[in-house]
Amino acid sequence: MTIITREEYEAQERVRLQPRAALSAETRGREKPLPVDSYRTEFQRDRDRIIHCKAFRRLSHKTQVFLAPEGDHYRTRLTHTLEVAQIARSIARALQLNEDLTEAIALAHDLGHTPFGHIGEDALTKCFQEIAERFPGVPDRFRHNRQSLRIVERLEYEGKGLNLTWEVRDGIAHHTGSERAATLEGQIVATADRIAYINHDIDDAIRGGVLTEADLPSGPTDVLGHNHGARITTMVNDMVHASVDADEITMSEPVWNAMIELRSFLYEHVYLGEVAKAEEPKAFRVVRSLFLHFLEHPADLPEEYRQAAQEDLPQTVTDYIAGMTDRFAIRSFERLFVPVSWRV
Repeated sequence: MTIITREEYEAQERVRLQPRAALSAETRGREKPLPVDSYRTEFQRDRDRIIHCKAFRRLSHKTQVFLAPEGDHYRTRLTHTLEVAQIARSIARALQLNEDLTEAIALAHDLGHTPFGHIGEDALTKCFQEIAERFPGVPDRFRHNRQSLRIVERLEYEGKGLNLTWEVRDGIAHHTGSERAATLEGQIVATADRIAYINHDIDDAIRGGVLTEADLPSGPTDVLGHNHGARITTMVNDMVHASVDADEITMSEPVWNAMIELRSFLYEHVYLGEVAKAEEPKAFRVVRSLFLHFLEHPADLPEEYRQAAQEDLPQTVTDYIAGMTDRFAIRSFERLFVPVSWRV
């Protein structure tokens, strides 16, 4: 049996990866330097730190699209994250880019998501608007990518943060929005995120009886494929071929347009449809009520949040609410607002 040291693995990266790949030995480093590991590269260490953190474990109890679905096979934030990581690694491997960096970014990209999917984000954004005059420094909206970055930089490990490399943090911050990640690996994750959620949201919608395969528009499905696996394969293969000689990660125009058209269809018929939105007013009320309660009663925050609340109350309440799982948010709402005799 042969042991591969970190130095040997880094040497293999220089030979195996293409010139535009991010090399672990050439990382821009961490905010707090660490002694090197004997066997793991810096990006491998980041991946391991993310998997072992509490925010990653909480993803298993955070909703993706359908709130409180009845069934064991609907996606959660955790299963979505794993699917993004798998798709992203496949693309990185084909393009001879750094799989470890790609995986680390993918595993951390949604750590900052609120309970109840995007409706939780909308509720926090509404809260920010309501308190803007009282707290002038509050942001105009909640952005989960920024909260993901805050988790790995400031909140995890009892306020010490995960101390990740610059490349991973850049990929987390830019996996959504108009600005692209500085590394090709980060750009892969941004598009893999779309590939994953478009396809698994179709799968969940079909499972939930919201759609059938025949309901999908023929224009984009004729380009992408007429089943779950075919569509993912088409998008992944297209990204690989379109990006191989490009300066950035891209797709061909026909496949990109088909993906965006399919995404628009999902917004109209799934994300904004009756089934997905049926429980949203309740979820919105839970998040908003909790935020406003803790803003007015900071003494009700857990002890580990109270010191930070004295320095920046809205941010601390945001950190607490955004970190909740769906079920913890519901239990907290019941504890604070539902009489004991009425609770199930």
